[in-house]
Amino acid sequence: MDNLVGTISQHGYAVVFLIVLAEACGLPVPAALALIAAGAAAAAHILSVPAVFADAVAAMMVGDVLMFFLGRYTGWGLLAALCRLSLNPETCILRSAESFYKHGKVTLLFAKFIPGVNTMAPPLAGSMKMRTLQFLQLDFVGACLYTLAYLGAGYAFRDLVARITRGLQSASHVGAEVVLAAILVFAAYRMVKYRRFKSSDVVPRVTTAELANRVADGNHDVLIVDVRSHGYYDSGANRIAGSIRLEPNRLSEELKALPRDKDIFVYCT
Repeated sequence: MDNLVGTISQHGYAVVFLIVLAEACGLPVPAALALIAAGAAAAAHILSVPAVFADAVAAMMVGDVLMFFLGRYTGWGLLAALCRLSLNPETCILRSAESFYKHGKVTLLFAKFIPGVNTMAPPLAGSMKMRTLQFLQLDFVGACLYTLAYLGAGYAFRDLVARITRGLQSASHVGAEVVLAAILVFAAYRMVKYRRFKSSDVVPRVTTAELANRVADGNHDVLIVDVRSHGYYDSGANRIAGSIRLEPNRLSEELKALPRDKDIFVYCT
């Protein structure tokens, strides 16, 4: 934090722009801390509040628009790539998509405040073919709210930020050792969880060819279910021949109507 405040004080708007842009593009950098530090620098009259606000919003919009169009043209592949470090990429994607199912397009207004959803929201909106103008409007408001919140926090609590900075400077060596130990513990934890997840992969899968062969053999004990989410499915969408549609938003009710004497295969996007 102390190095971040010092860097922002020296290089100002360029550093804020690059950090915010990097996080918007999916890189693990602390945009919120950068904005808090920029707010504290603005309170000390090192930076201009309107200028740093415009700078951060512009960076966020550039990154979000880039991710929006990448999501539109690469679809699920980009979403999976962004979740690559997750224990389960599909869970990572679905957790982000859940906000869209519950709150619709207004998710973009608060997505920046939710870890994990913040980076996923623009490409998810793009992959769902949201209208570009609508995305720009909602994302701009969301970017303004996010920037204003953290800049305002840094500006209002500039004395606290300064005390934290001085404390970090006086305990820099101890802090480095604590951070290193935390990274090692976290890495070990992730490795254990990863191995446990891989050894208990409870979702059975079948290849397209295997399922096609079962259907071609005339098996009547097979039911194919389309569970594509909103944005990927509409009433006029093509489905696998013989499949039925199951509404993900009414899952518990729809499951009761499914037969118990057939093997059920579900497919999504």
